[in-house]
Amino acid sequence: PNKSICKHNWNIHIMLLKHQLSHLDNPLKHSPLASVPLQKAKCSFPSPCISKRRWSKQAKLAAVCFAAKMGGDAAYLGMDFGTSGARATVIDDDGQVLVDTKCDYGAKAEEDWAAAWERALNDLILQVPSALRSRCQGIALDGTSATAMLVDRSTGAQLAAPLLYNAAMGEKAVAMAKEIAPASHTATASTSTLCKVIHWHLEGVWQAAQQAGKQPGLLHQADWLASLLHADRLVTDWNNALKLGFDPGCEEYPDWLASQAFATLFPPRVIAPGSPSSLVSPQAAAHFGLPDTCVVGGGTTDSIAAFVAAGVSEPGQAVTSLGSTLAVKMLSTTRADDAAFGVYSHRLGDSWLVGGASNTGGAVLRQYFTDDQLVKLTERIDPKTPTGLDYYPLTKPGERFPINDPSMQPRLTPRPSDDAHFLQGIFEGVANIEAGAYEQLHRLGAQPRVTEVHTAGGGAANDKWSAIRAEAIGVPVLKSVHGQASYGSAILARRAAKQYYQ
Repeated sequence: PNKSICKHNWNIHIMLLKHQLSHLDNPLKHSPLASVPLQKAKCSFPSPCISKRRWSKQAKLAAVCFAAKMGGDAAYLGMDFGTSGARATVIDDDGQVLVDTKCDYGAKAEEDWAAAWERALNDLILQVPSALRSRCQGIALDGTSATAMLVDRSTGAQLAAPLLYNAAMGEKAVAMAKEIAPASHTATASTSTLCKVIHWHLEGVWQAAQQAGKQPGLLHQADWLASLLHADRLVTDWNNALKLGFDPGCEEYPDWLASQAFATLFPPRVIAPGSPSSLVSPQAAAHFGLPDTCVVGGGTTDSIAAFVAAGVSEPGQAVTSLGSTLAVKMLSTTRADDAAFGVYSHRLGDSWLVGGASNTGGAVLRQYFTDDQLVKLTERIDPKTPTGLDYYPLTKPGERFPINDPSMQPRLTPRPSDDAHFLQGIFEGVANIEAGAYEQLHRLGAQPRVTEVHTAGGGAANDKWSAIRAEAIGVPVLKSVHGQASYGSAILARRAAKQYYQ
């Protein structure tokens, strides 16, 4: 029956969906989709007393009409807000990149981080050609983990300066977190979101705002940026909420956390990354030239978005980010957490993303070699002939994972006279640490053992290093086709839109 729908009639059926949404107990009925007056439609409508089954049919009908409006060329926008800049990627239904653009936060970003992020959001979206923006069916964002913001829920205004991902809270906040949370919980780390909320609590920041008539609430960086698009300041996602203490396994704030006086600050809605959150607000749609049917999906953290970008989907598959430092993440059927090693698990669908990070990595190479030297010396390396050097490459004392030893010394001696031999020794040292990292994840409970490693970051480009790593880990090591976190967010945007309309 849907074959008779022409492009000229799609608006009528969208209006029908809006009308029915406004009369159903639907979690998105408050969204702009249901706010357009019924009188705009040029046809009569059935009774508002319509069944949910009938609503489902009409939702599918509206999706067909929406596809007709898009001409079959829907686009999905993902945005990554990192430590020094932001990036946007637009993909189509097949995952092909249509646009990839980036911007930095500016030289004075530290003076007002929130303003810098908002400018970047505005610049990134407007850098996307208007023709693509008008076809955008979904948007999702990622931000740095544990970057916390205290805002007025009624206006979105800042009530305190944002506390960044690496901001360590004082002893009193950490002590209180350890007092209320289970032992070795990831939320007890000094840089966790929970410690930042406790810091505001001990300083009386949110209490003073409340007494002044404000409505204080916590948002993570990705939450706040998404709220600029959908105006909903009561929602976060599983991944961003993990370091607050949210339990993604039970999908709730545990009793030890929900019973605290400051729990009123927490976003009441915690949704899966890539699930529908809200539609874009009329203001955002008009400003950016987005369709009012564009879905804003649940976001995630930057590292999880990079994992999603790699296309990993089966337990045992893993992603190593080989940049200045080395970070490993593996998809597991079981959860594994150990604050002593900085290991914690994010929920992805029905699986767990278990990960940790070492202090080794590309930064060690920068201490000894230039880019040109790395290229030339790599040509002389034979991965099949090990050096026998037993290096533990670090830029300075201290290791966190797979060995937790704050006083551990770098081990880069003896240094051979041949620089190619020395470079290969460093490659082998990092590879052995990576192999030890995946073994440690398994010892801590991750299942099954690692079966395949995808590589993101600068180290992925060095094929001989990849061969050395594959030998050390004992599994295939592949280069990620898509390594940008913004691509992972675009995948989440596509997932949210399809879930909402299908």
